[in-house]
Amino acid sequence: MFRTTTMMTATAAALLAAPAFAESHGDGSSEMSGDMASPAAMATLMDQSGTEVGQVDIYETVEGLLFHVEATGMPEGAHGFHVHQTGECSDDFTSAGDHYQPGGNGHGLMSEEGAHAGDLPNVFADDSGNVRADLTSARLSMEDGDAPIMDDDGSAIIVHENGDTYSSDAGAGGRIACGVIEAAS
Repeated sequence: MFRTTTMMTATAAALLAAPAFAESHGDGSSEMSGDMASPAAMATLMDQSGTEVGQVDIYETVEGLLFHVEATGMPEGAHGFHVHQTGECSDDFTSAGDHYQPGGNGHGLMSEEGAHAGDLPNVFADDSGNVRADLTSARLSMEDGDAPIMDDDGSAIIVHENGDTYSSDAGAGGRIACGVIEAAS
């Protein structure tokens, strides 16, 4: 019961916070508010065939990093969305390594040991395969702190075929999209 209540509270908080960062255009698309700074970094999401399927813009905030996600062609439903330890997207995306975890924490946002730095909430594709989401992480930073995503070997964003369970066993399945995180120009 506690886990369900906590999950519902976290989901409700994320849903309530998202409209403050995105502007809807009524056609299913959205963009970041015009008065926000430019992204500090970005990742172009590619599927296993090498086709571009989306983009993640990453903004520095006083609370950590904000990930603005837009993707198309995703299977309907929940998808694990993680920062992985290496900035590379080859070999069926296994070259991106495991979830980014410089602190050695266990996996899962609901884990008592604390989550990996790269564990982020799931993203959801609608019945047309579109994903539009804003996610934040207080554990991650651009270049400083305990979990910088722009470290010596970089980092990558991975979208998984299933939703993450938020427990010690991710259960998110295969990697269906990958994007190397690069400094924005």
